[in-house]
Amino acid sequence: MTRAYDEWVAAVFDVVPARLVLLGLFLITLVGALLWYSFPVWVPRRWPHLRMPRIDLRLPRRRTRRRPATRGAEPHDHLHQPHRVRDHASPTEPDADRLAAEGRYAEAIRQRLRDTVTDLTRAGVVTPQPGTTAAELADATAGARPGVAPAMDEATALFSEVWYGHRPAAAEHDERMRRLTDEIRDDVGGPR
Repeated sequence: MTRAYDEWVAAVFDVVPARLVLLGLFLITLVGALLWYSFPVWVPRRWPHLRMPRIDLRLPRRRTRRRPATRGAEPHDHLHQPHRVRDHASPTEPDADRLAAEGRYAEAIRQRLRDTVTDLTRAGVVTPQPGTTAAELADATAGARPGVAPAMDEATALFSEVWYGHRPAAAEHDERMRRLTDEIRDDVGGPR
């Protein structure tokens, strides 16, 4: 196999100069790279296709109920999931103390910060928008209430370290977050 290939290459180079073959290979590579780089541009919007009968091989899905839409716009916070301003006694929402008791410290830390953001929103200190980050909330809180800036900075740093930094959370982290959020709430005047 190798000998036949070598003989074929030698025959090609006898007919065509080596520089011309290398130039051709270079141009083919260049055109391929440009097509690869500009991939979506040269692809037609609708590919012609043959009509084939559809065979559905998927397993049937379990149907879930859709939640009814609520009226009005609900603010979203930066804390990974949609956030509603809610009562602290709501039985359907996760409670930070319950999460901590179950050993789910990272979720408890997130919930404590969510509850604090809820209190800050109710007090008119911050107005979180979709996509607001923890650092932006800390800056907004520091601008409105400079007294809680160190506690809010430390709380958002702890949250980011645990939640986004994927650092394992322990009971002492949750206790630290509890102290920080209580300090913020004491200054703002929200419920504990």
